[in-house]
Amino acid sequence: MKIVIISTAYPLRGGISHYVSLLYQHLSERHDVSIITFRRQYPRFLFPGKSQEEIGERGSAVPTVQIIDTLNPLTWYKAGRIAAKSKPDLIIFKYWMPFFAPTFGITARIAKKKSGCKVLFICDNVIPHEHTPIDRALTSWLLKAGDLFMVQSKSVERDLLSVIKNPKYRLVRHPVYEIFGKSIDKSEARKKLGIREDENVALFFGYVRKYKGLHGLLDAMRKVLGIVNVKLMVVGEFYDDEKPYLQQIEKLGLADNVVVVGDYVPNDEVAKYFSASDVIVLPYVNATQSGIAQIAYNFNKPVITTDVGGLAEVVIDGKTGLVVPPDSPDQLAQAIIKFFTENLGEKFSTGVEEEKKLYSWDNLIKAIEELTG
Repeated sequence: MKIVIISTAYPLRGGISHYVSLLYQHLSERHDVSIITFRRQYPRFLFPGKSQEEIGERGSAVPTVQIIDTLNPLTWYKAGRIAAKSKPDLIIFKYWMPFFAPTFGITARIAKKKSGCKVLFICDNVIPHEHTPIDRALTSWLLKAGDLFMVQSKSVERDLLSVIKNPKYRLVRHPVYEIFGKSIDKSEARKKLGIREDENVALFFGYVRKYKGLHGLLDAMRKVLGIVNVKLMVVGEFYDDEKPYLQQIEKLGLADNVVVVGDYVPNDEVAKYFSASDVIVLPYVNATQSGIAQIAYNFNKPVITTDVGGLAEVVIDGKTGLVVPPDSPDQLAQAIIKFFTENLGEKFSTGVEEEKKLYSWDNLIKAIEELTG
């Protein structure tokens, strides 16, 4: 097939870009694939981070054409015309928030009109984490331009079915993020980070936003430290104001046990944080899914998560980690205590190795081919 992917992608950074790089690489083994991405993804005043472009080693580098400016509708039409000009059989949009609905909706409709191609939406979210009253209307209008749909959790499946009547879709597990390479020796990783070999280490990784629940994890840590000594690494750029979190750490007396690395982590540095950790903690207040779990699985790391969205579909309670209710620092604390006092790391890591076989890119590529066949 001739396939065009339209999404955020290299040289832009973040989990969606990483996903698209891997999707491109795996699709290209059997199909003719190209990528159209953004010249400007967000206006600067709406972007909470420090930079929108990838830094460090270019592990996610794939060939892309930067055309789309979300503030310039002329570029939406241009992207549609350029996509159609290549006479694709399929255009794939990676969709995750209604901000992009006008851009993607116009681009999809122009491309379909001029080429007669099919349009597939891979939906990370249908209803976003932090939603507004107009989100459902925007998403409904956008998705009506689609012929085919891919969802990666049952919660997103439910949202899709609430917005689109009788869609042609597949539910396929979110593949593992391979883009960050293999694990490195735990001792070596800890030496690089200045962590003792005998320490218990938990990792909170990724952009910090309120819905990700770091505030609840910090409350839980105060209770954890009354039973077992644990070092928590908080690693990722703050998209919320950093000060309240730092004040919370100080107020709870956690300064000796919480290490904050408040910057975006380049691809080539991700492995050392996961390799140095015993367990990854996802204390989300709400979510549909999280790519952090798929990064953890890449490094064979167990996960402690809250039961929100599709996270409990990925983390198998008692096999690959532990699942607790959201907004419950006490139960989150008990799960962390249980993990370390019962030495569950090796058992859960074995479970992750078994479970992650279901999270292959080959499964996703086959599902795309079946949908379009």
